[in-house]
Amino acid sequence: MKAEQQVQPITPAAGTMRAMVQDRYGEAEDVLRLRVVGRPAIGDGDVLVRVHAAGVDRGAWHLLAGLPYPVRLAGYGVRAPKHHGAGSDLAGRVEAVGKDVTGLRVGDEVFGSGEGSYAEYARAEQGKVALKPAALSFEQAAAVPVSACTALQAVRDRANVQPGQKVLVIGASGGVGSFAVQIAKAFGAEVTGVCRTAKTDLVRALGADHVVDYSTADFAGTGQRYDAILDTGGQSSLARLRRVLAPRGTLVIVGAETGGRWLGGTTRQIRAMMLSPFTGQTLGTFIATPNAADLTVLAELAQSGALTPVVDRTFPLAEAPAAIRYLQDGRARGKVVVTI
Repeated sequence: MKAEQQVQPITPAAGTMRAMVQDRYGEAEDVLRLRVVGRPAIGDGDVLVRVHAAGVDRGAWHLLAGLPYPVRLAGYGVRAPKHHGAGSDLAGRVEAVGKDVTGLRVGDEVFGSGEGSYAEYARAEQGKVALKPAALSFEQAAAVPVSACTALQAVRDRANVQPGQKVLVIGASGGVGSFAVQIAKAFGAEVTGVCRTAKTDLVRALGADHVVDYSTADFAGTGQRYDAILDTGGQSSLARLRRVLAPRGTLVIVGAETGGRWLGGTTRQIRAMMLSPFTGQTLGTFIATPNAADLTVLAELAQSGALTPVVDRTFPLAEAPAAIRYLQDGRARGKVVVTI
């Protein structure tokens, strides 16, 4: 049966909630079910968030599918998931706070990362949420945490983008890419975005100075070299990327969607890190860590108008599996959000 057929027809009793849960690994439409479960308990340093919207990112699919296999060895469960809730990005109101929480109060509107955000309530560590900027709706704010923190850390920390530098963003219309274009522009860079034909208008609207439609043009054939390349697409070879990277430039690979069940498409990252010490170019990758400090930076960018989350489509909670499939199929322009 499809997940949308599992909707509970009753209002949850006190102390319970509706939530998308999984008992085994697999595709979202096969393993996610909407059930009535107990509300999560919080620790001394946690907050309980009444979730209004939850972002969808590729990480949610990896955890649902248990792929690549090292994900299971990282503490998520070898044969079956240890944590039955799905989703992490969220935006909502603080319902309760632990005794050690400071700076957040019941009723505050927040956004960030929690556990099992495809639910009416979710637990979040104090250090992974921040006050929601008034300029953003709950749906927009829910699109920010993982993708925008990844983009910020790639642009600011890994590529060290400076004013006037030339930056190439591959996959500029996607979740991370759409934020990377805006953040690089906010840092004063000259940005070139690479995307497919149907999304060139979106990338221009994000503020890209130049747009390359990869279906009709080759970004590696223009003769232009870039101070920084942020590859969120996961398709170009390392040799091809290096050809358009400045001799002292920085390549940050943040996309690896080639479907490998063991390495998960990370072979480019591994080769890049092995080669980097032997070349003047800095080649590498990283794992983003959403945190309150970076969420506050992103909130300030959003409040100033320098950062606007692109929400392509929203899905109700009962259709969370369809939201994940929509993202997996590559149809999204920007972000996909589940509303609760």
